[in-house]
Amino acid sequence: MRLIGLAGWSGAGKTTLLEKLLPELINKRGLRVSTLKHAHHNFDVDKPGKDSWVHRQAGASEVLIVSENRFALMHELRGAPEPTLPELVGRLSPVDLVIVEGFKRGPHPKIEIWREANGRPFLHTQDPTIRAIAADKPLPDAPIPVIDLDDIGMIANVILAEARPVETAFATGF
Repeated sequence: MRLIGLAGWSGAGKTTLLEKLLPELINKRGLRVSTLKHAHHNFDVDKPGKDSWVHRQAGASEVLIVSENRFALMHELRGAPEPTLPELVGRLSPVDLVIVEGFKRGPHPKIEIWREANGRPFLHTQDPTIRAIAADKPLPDAPIPVIDLDDIGMIANVILAEARPVETAFATGF
């Protein structure tokens, strides 16, 4: 398994880009891809009143819900610290590529997603693990490669070139 992240400020277009990248990587290039998304807020994948929700509310540490089409494992932290990115990646089934959305301060290789209209500073100036920038305008003074945010094929090429094996993806100095 290889891993790379998409990092950027809220509103930069990480999810929109990922939505375009997945068909490129899966359908056109034949890769098995998983994604891991970090949320900065409380979220729930369950519905109040459903059996699985009742199980969690009653105190279950984990609830695994299964159908003929999918399964979902919900793990309640119940005050325990948030798992680290390496711990979370370790829970994934083997695939060719894991794309991490968020965890922008993590030590793994990343592509910065940047939009001028966001008015936010660059991340790559403070993060040596950012390997390239996907931007909505040319950045001739950038110290790392810049790819047009709409050039999905080229972004996919850079992702595949810069993704690292999971075993080394969290080591600095790659």
